[in-house]
Amino acid sequence: MTSLKDLEPKILWKYFDEIRQIPRCSKHEEKIAKYIVEKAKELGLEVTQDKVGNVIVRRKASPGYENIPMVTLQSHIDMVCEKNKDVEHDFSTQGIDAYVDGDYVRARGTTLGADDGIGVAACLAMMETEEKHPPLEFLFTVDEETGMTGAFNIEKEYIKGKMLLNLDSEEFGSIYIGCAGGANSDIRLPLKFENRSGNGLKIVVKGLRGGHSGVEIDKGRANSLKLMGRILYNINASISKIGGGDKFNAIPREAFAEVVVDDVENARKKIEELEKAFREEYKRSEPDLKIEVSNVEIKKVIEKEMNEHIIKMMMGLPHGVLAMSQEVPGLVETSTNLAKVEMDGELHIVMSSRSSINSALEATLQKIRSIAELAGASVEEGSRYPGWKPNRDSKLLKIAEKAFKELYNKEPEIKAIHAGLETGVIGERVGINEMISFGPDIQHPHSPDENVKISSVEKFWKYLLHLIEKISEEW
Repeated sequence: MTSLKDLEPKILWKYFDEIRQIPRCSKHEEKIAKYIVEKAKELGLEVTQDKVGNVIVRRKASPGYENIPMVTLQSHIDMVCEKNKDVEHDFSTQGIDAYVDGDYVRARGTTLGADDGIGVAACLAMMETEEKHPPLEFLFTVDEETGMTGAFNIEKEYIKGKMLLNLDSEEFGSIYIGCAGGANSDIRLPLKFENRSGNGLKIVVKGLRGGHSGVEIDKGRANSLKLMGRILYNINASISKIGGGDKFNAIPREAFAEVVVDDVENARKKIEELEKAFREEYKRSEPDLKIEVSNVEIKKVIEKEMNEHIIKMMMGLPHGVLAMSQEVPGLVETSTNLAKVEMDGELHIVMSSRSSINSALEATLQKIRSIAELAGASVEEGSRYPGWKPNRDSKLLKIAEKAFKELYNKEPEIKAIHAGLETGVIGERVGINEMISFGPDIQHPHSPDENVKISSVEKFWKYLLHLIEKISEEW
């Protein structure tokens, strides 16, 4: 079997193979940060770490390139840690079991961490490559996936670069020049229970594909929590327990509920009908959709009126694409993700909303608040992250387009993305206006189906080297 270290470019895959063995879930980046600091010192480079854990490395210019403005290469060192339910894996102590499958690298039952492990590996490779280069700065940020804490807390004095290359995009041949802003809504409802035993059922929705709630929100995939809401509404269920979803930026793949119903036989029959309906609705996007029903002992359920409010709230809360951009064809403008439901003395629902238009984002948050408050719940909105306004007149973009055409004899696609990139936050924090984002082909990020296309990684690396060369020549 082919080893990752045998892939081309060897210098990049060497580093990816090393970092995939280092636990680096969001908010637990200490080990990978230590690895980068030690590697920088080993290479004799200037390195520092700020108060939140971001690592900044600087490399002096090659002789003759000292007067070119410093270029900042940026990647995030955390990863989304998701696994299939039947997989035993401790992300806090175990690395990722990655393997080569034709032209792809995949992981066995877990997320791969190519998002943004390939970007991190590219930065590490650039720290030691022998190619001629201007002054280089490497910004390795923490906690991109669960709040962009690193980007939001980077201090201006740490960053010396005058232009920024973000290496966290997932479609080779595309150069991104803009992104959506967003915010989360935390919905909470203290629960009241009443004693009720009887016909208890445990319902599980499973087999869904999930995926990134920004870049894959327009793929027509089902949300397990929305399907569960429809089931509970149609069988007149009294809820004892309910839960589903995990990360705010992942479309929920599984959900469960333990409920009491008046007539078990009719409820089971209705659930079978709904499963057939769901399979028809999502026959292209969710071929493995499945609903499991089993008997369960229940002693108490949520009080009747509150139960009704919860089910109607789950039915009413929006999910998916809300508007398409009128400026950029094919770009989702506004969306929201019903991301998580859990119970622990209270009902807690997490909604994650995005838009490239601030007023549309505000309207979406207001809609969520209105529905939740009608159900008697309270809502808190998390800190918002800014969007990144496209600039087609950017000097860096013009050089990047020229470099791509020289290398591949075709124009790159210039895009904006319906997801939060750190670029917008970092640019605003440190005052950099010249920014682009690009990367290799990564499919199904944030899910155990995540994979990276090997041939695209080689093209991505060659383009990065050529772009650095063109910046040196033309800036």
